[in-house]
Amino acid sequence: MTNPALLGQLTDLHEMQRDLLATREAMLCDHRPSPRLASLNWYYGRGVYLELLWLRENLNRDDDLSQRVRHLFTEGALPLDEQCRQLPDRDHLIHWATEIRDEHIRLLATPGALPAEHPWLQDDRLAWYLLQEQAKLYENMLLVLYQSRLQEPDDGRYRCTEPLEPVPPAWETRELSQGHYRIGARDEPRAYDNELPPQAVELSSYRIALTPVSNAQYLEFMRQEGYRDETLWNEAGRSWLNEQRRDHPEYWRRDSQGNWYEIALNGATPLPPEEAVTGVSLHEAQAFAAWAGRQSELTEGAILQHEYQWEMAARSGVLTRSGRSWEWCGNPLHPYPQFEPFPDNTVSQEAFQRALHTLKGGSLHTPKVLRRASFRHWAEPDDRHHLAGIRLVFPPRHSWT
Repeated sequence: MTNPALLGQLTDLHEMQRDLLATREAMLCDHRPSPRLASLNWYYGRGVYLELLWLRENLNRDDDLSQRVRHLFTEGALPLDEQCRQLPDRDHLIHWATEIRDEHIRLLATPGALPAEHPWLQDDRLAWYLLQEQAKLYENMLLVLYQSRLQEPDDGRYRCTEPLEPVPPAWETRELSQGHYRIGARDEPRAYDNELPPQAVELSSYRIALTPVSNAQYLEFMRQEGYRDETLWNEAGRSWLNEQRRDHPEYWRRDSQGNWYEIALNGATPLPPEEAVTGVSLHEAQAFAAWAGRQSELTEGAILQHEYQWEMAARSGVLTRSGRSWEWCGNPLHPYPQFEPFPDNTVSQEAFQRALHTLKGGSLHTPKVLRRASFRHWAEPDDRHHLAGIRLVFPPRHSWT
C-alpha cells in the first residue's frame, strides 16, 4: 500500500492536469504551438500511458490498454504530429483518463492489488517516479500555454507602463573553498536514477553569484550589441545565431514606444527589472557570460556554473532567488559512476547519449516535488521554450593577486 500522503499528491496532479485541459478551448488542446512541444492533449494522455505501462503492464502483467495506445505515446512509434492528430478530442480524452486514473489510485491504495514484494514498490519508489513524471508533464503543459500566447496576434494596443531600464552587471558573490564534496541524492526513494548513486567530487575554489542574471542586466547586454558581437559567441553559438537571427529572449516583445515587456500565461505584462531573465538558449547564456567577463575586474573570468557548483552552493544555503528560472549549466548531461537505470533505460540512459545540457533549480511553474538540490533537468543547447536563465561563477579572489 502506497503512503497516503504520496497518493494525495498524485491525485492533486491528476486534477491539476485535468483542470488545465478542461478550462481551455478544445482547438487549443489539439494544437502544437512549437516544434519542440507536443499538444496539451498529448501530454495529458502521456501521463495516463505511463501509469498504464508501469502499474498494469509491467507490474500486473495486463497490457491490454497500454498496447492499444502505445503507438500514440512512445517516441519514434509515429511522428509527433501524427500522434497528436490521432488523439481523441479533449472531452473524450478526459473521460478516458479519469476512469483509468481512478483505478490506478485504487491499485496503489489497496494492499495486495500490486505485487508487494516487487523491488520497484519498495519505499514507494515507483510511486515517487510516477508522481514526478506527472509533475514534469504538467510543467510542459504550461509551456504549451506560454508558446500559444506567443502566437496570438499583436494588435499593437499594449503599452508598457513600467519600462525596463538596463543596469550594469554586478553581483554579490560567495566563495566556496576547494575540497571534496558530495553530490547526488542520498538514496532517497524519490530520487531519479540520474541522481544516483551519490558521488564525492573535488571542486576547486570558486565564487558564485548569489542571484541569477536579471532582466535589467540582460537588457544591458542587448544594449551593448551582445547579439551582434560575434567574438562573444563560440562556434556553435555563432552558427545558431546566424541561422535563427534572434536578438532578444523568447518571451520578450516591444511596444510601439520601443519598451520591452514579456508574454506570460496571462498575456502581456511588464518585465520586473530584478526578476531572473528566462527564455534564453545555452548559446545566449554562454555569450552573456563572455560579455560579463569583459565588464570589470569583479566580473572577469565569468563562466556558466557547473551543475556541481550549483548543487554545492544550494546545499550550503547561499543562493537567493533560486527557483525563479531553470538555470543553464556549462556541463553536458552525464551519468554518475555506477549509474543504474530505473525503472528502465528510457528515463535517463537514452538522454545521456544525446547532446543535452543540464538545468538546475526550477522555474516559477515547477511543482514542489521536483525542487531539490540533486534534481537534474536537461535541454538541448538551442532550446528557448524552457523558462531557463543564467547564473554565473567567477574565479576565487586569491587568483587576482
